[in-house]
This record gives sequence, C-alpha cells and structure tokens, in this order.
Amino acid sequence: MPASYAYLGPEGTFTEVALRMLPEAATRELIPYVSVQSALDAVRTGEAEAAFVPIENSVEGGITTTLDELVAGAPLMIYREVLLSITFALLVRPGTKLSDIKTVTAHPAAQPQVRNWLEANLPNVVWESAASNADGARLVQEGRYDAAFAGEFAAARYGLEPLETGIHDAENAQTRFVLVGRPARPAAPTGADKTSVVLWQRDDHPGGLRDLLGEFATRGINLMLLQSRPTGAGIGNYCFCIDAEGHISDRRVAEALMGLKRICLEVRFLGSYPRADVGAEDVRALRPGTSDEEFVSAADWVARCQDGRF
Repeated sequence: MPASYAYLGPEGTFTEVALRMLPEAATRELIPYVSVQSALDAVRTGEAEAAFVPIENSVEGGITTTLDELVAGAPLMIYREVLLSITFALLVRPGTKLSDIKTVTAHPAAQPQVRNWLEANLPNVVWESAASNADGARLVQEGRYDAAFAGEFAAARYGLEPLETGIHDAENAQTRFVLVGRPARPAAPTGADKTSVVLWQRDDHPGGLRDLLGEFATRGINLMLLQSRPTGAGIGNYCFCIDAEGHISDRRVAEALMGLKRICLEVRFLGSYPRADVGAEDVRALRPGTSDEEFVSAADWVARCQDGRF
C-alpha cells in the first residue's frame, strides 16, 4: 500500500493537528479527504495505508458518522488513538465585528460544544453545518458565511482573523481520534489497552442488553463506551458499539468475546490498541479472579476434574 494516511480535511482541522501528534505521521504523506466516509473508503480501496478520524468527544459522546462507517462496509480495524484538548476560535474575514455576524458554520460535532456561548453572544445567528471545521473556515474565506468555529491555528491558513478565542462550554473538553487500517494482527498488549467491538443481538428479548453486558461484568471488564446505533432494519433495531478495557490476548477479554460470539447474531472486532489516557502504571488493579493466571488455574482444575485427578 502507499505510505500515506488519509484524514478528515481540508488542511487546518483538529484532526490534522491530532494526526501530527503520532510519531509515524512524520514518515507518511498526509492526504486530506472531504469526509470521514471518503477517508475510510480510501483505506478500503487501497488508496491509503490508514485513515485518521474523530470517533468520540467528551461533550456528546461517540461521533455517529465514524461509528456508522465502522459498523457498515468492509471491516476495518483501529490501531491507535489520540486525545486532543479542544477549544474553538470564532474566525471571521478581516474587519468583521460581532454585530456583523448573521451566519456561522462548523462541523456538527462543534455545535454542542459552543451552544451556550452562541446563545449568550449571538442568539439570533443562523447555524449551518460544514463538512469539517476547517472547511467552514474555507467557506467563510469564500464569503459563504460570516463566521466559523474552528481552531485558532486555522485562521492564517484561510486569511481570517480570530474575533474570539478560547470558546468552549465545557472545561477540559477533549476529542478522541483513531488511526484505522485494514484488518491484521493486533499489536502486542501494553498493559494499558482498549478493545472495541460492535454487537448485533440474535433477537429482541427482555434482558437482551443485560446478557451482552454480563459477558463483560462476570469477567471484571470495565466498559469505556457503550453506544447504540440503528441497523437500518426498522425502528427498534440497534447494534451496540462498545469499548472495553483490556486486550484480546488477555484471557478475560478473549473469553468475553467468545461468550459474545456464542450469543450474538454477529460480532465485529474493531481492534485492541494502546489507550491514550493512561499508561500501564496507572491502570486499575484487576478484580480478584480475573487475571490470566487465575483463568489458567481454573482451566487446569477443570481438566484435572475431567481426568479424575481432583
């Protein structure tokens, strides 16, 4: 495959800033794409080695566009994640005053993060969504809109000025980005890992979600994301996107996935990869009875019972 990474463009997005935090990005050609779908499709078709896209923010949770693209289509796998603190600037053409602004644009995921600021400062403004925050800045440069919410760093690139900076409704807001490639063997466990899967229930029944979550709970696996997404098969038909602590090579995680494979209509493995929020030294201690050694010991005991050696 070409040594290139696709990312949600154009140039000047938060996605590009986060991508450049990966050491390997310095050795790849970074190619902006107009949407999350087109960036991921570039990987599926072999145009790019991997794609870098936003998947979750701390204000609204999972980014549905990315989740839906990972749920559907040819399988892809997550290899890395990056966390980026997010704060917005209101970018305008030179000379524009706050009272001049009648229309504003940004990526849809930005709106929940600046909603209160808008209500307090621009209550009558018309909001229009853009393909990305940087694309919104480009549209302001072209005169399509009066202002855009984007990173302050995008101002110079699009000939704009930051009229207001440090805009955010939630303190310490972060967005999580992931590096996505074609399926392959997961990287070795680091001791601070995350496993992502998508689950489809075999049928709709009382306690169905409890049954799925029970496979994790009984093995002491903490969940970090649980989000339902419609399957497109009708009202009430959902799949579940889950991030769980641990690596598929951990016995507790492997056994949970085996249990889910038995009871689910379908399980899509999205990868086991290093966590960006903590290191191995910061991971919470395992609950008693959930370590690899205890799983091995229990399996050995069953084998001895089967042989009459108990």
